[in-house]
Amino acid sequence: MPRTTTLECSGCPPLRALTFDSLGLIKVVEARDKQWAIPQVVERWGEPESSKCVMAVSMIDRNSQPLLAVARKNNEIEVLSPVNGDIQTTISDASGLDDRSEENNIVGLHLFGKQNSELDSRYCTLLTCTTKGNASIRSIELADPSTRSSCIDSPKTWNVCSSGNILCCKVDRDENFALFGGKGVEINIWDINNLTKIWNSKPPPKNNLGIFTPTWFTSAAFLTKDDHRKFVAGTNSHQVRLYDISAQRRPVLSFDFRETPIKALAEDIDGHSVYVGNGSGDMASFDIRTGKMLGGFSGKCSGSIKSIVRHPELPIVASCGLDCYLRLWDTKTRQLLSAVFLKQHIMHVLFDSKFDLKGVDSSLPSKEKTQTEMIPSEEVEELPLKRKKSSRNKEHTEDGSERKKKSKHSKERKKSEGKDEGEKIGSRDERRKSKLKKKKSSSISELLFG
Repeated sequence: MPRTTTLECSGCPPLRALTFDSLGLIKVVEARDKQWAIPQVVERWGEPESSKCVMAVSMIDRNSQPLLAVARKNNEIEVLSPVNGDIQTTISDASGLDDRSEENNIVGLHLFGKQNSELDSRYCTLLTCTTKGNASIRSIELADPSTRSSCIDSPKTWNVCSSGNILCCKVDRDENFALFGGKGVEINIWDINNLTKIWNSKPPPKNNLGIFTPTWFTSAAFLTKDDHRKFVAGTNSHQVRLYDISAQRRPVLSFDFRETPIKALAEDIDGHSVYVGNGSGDMASFDIRTGKMLGGFSGKCSGSIKSIVRHPELPIVASCGLDCYLRLWDTKTRQLLSAVFLKQHIMHVLFDSKFDLKGVDSSLPSKEKTQTEMIPSEEVEELPLKRKKSSRNKEHTEDGSERKKKSKHSKERKKSEGKDEGEKIGSRDERRKSKLKKKKSSSISELLFG
């Protein structure tokens, strides 16, 4: 049985998160209090179906016209609004291939925010990558969801690997370079504008025993948003590796974390810290400059961690996985702030950093209100009446003292009565003894004198 730890959750500041599970459901979790509150599920989008399991997600987080793209197990991509869940368009042949087997699912997905701002708001640009390495970039018209989506121009397609399976795909902040890696596939970086490979990693050498570790990357993340040359990758052999493409092809730094495969990675906004989660539910933060562990997160998860996301503004990091819990942690103290049970295996989580409490505070009472504001006027008037109970209590105490006195008197009476009865019993015994003596003396005299 997995090990779990029960902790008291203090709540978290106001935030909004979107979770995506194995049955294709999208659940909106919000904390709506001004100060500290426990997050709750406020909305649920979609119907549960195993063929619609969410494989990859991407969101353009902005104030005006945000967009959310969801890649499902049946190789369909839905572009919808992260505010109300309305579907903008659906791409049925997202992989661009006739083969729609489970072995060629979409594992990489990215919505281009910079390019979308240059075009009309009715269009969006998507990058997709399948397990077999089939990558494509296409611009889609956001038409009526009842009609089929149409491409503005022919999609750009290329293959990022000749063999193996792609398991991780990331795009840098400037949206000029993309990273791909997986099982049997070394990390390779491509120039998206020219569709050319600019760098390919090299496996580390054999160890002292002559054992070679096979290539198996499970997750990756760019270390800094402004520099695409440094990135961190997690492997199936529970290793965390730091790469610098300007220095060498092999990892600059490598260290182990526990004994199970690394399943999720996330970079911190400081540019030198990373959050690591593995298959046994362990989560910790590391200083990637030295490879030293800054500390583990308090509270044992009971399932594999599938996704870790750092909030862009608040000191909060979210984790989710196969234990069906969305957990929110404090990045400074690494303590658990809140845990929300969502019933299904959670595959991904995203933060909505543009969440605003306007129009939400009126629906829920705030903690700043005092008790007198929360109590009706009638109850406030009745409050002085409750003080009479104290006088009654005094009367009860007085009655109790009188009862104690009476009990003392009764005890004394019983003692005196007991003494009288003892004296009476003693006089009776003396009379009986005197009678017996007289009888004995008379009987002796009769025997002697006849």
